[in-house]
Amino acid sequence: MALKYLKDTEVNINNIFIMTGDFNIRDRFWDPYFPYHFTYRDSLFNIADSFQLEISKLTEFFPTRYSDNNQDSNSVLNLVFFQLFSTEFDNHHIHSD
Repeated sequence: MALKYLKDTEVNINNIFIMTGDFNIRDRFWDPYFPYHFTYRDSLFNIADSFQLEISKLTEFFPTRYSDNNQDSNSVLNLVFFQLFSTEFDNHHIHSD
């Protein structure tokens, strides 16, 4: 649903320098324990590219979603995209716990 919303409204969104959230897309690009590539990733990257955003890849892997079921694996669903050379980041700090 987030992809559809972004695709439908991207022409109405201006001056975006960061996009974050739980996109609910599993893909081996950001989750080394997930063995597949999904076309949803391509759609998400196309949208991010239209805003001139790049994905922030972790230097160290850790899941962002922990499964309640022992048979399911933990996964990475929360992602951050940002403008690499934005001057806005000179005035803001991103803190994570």
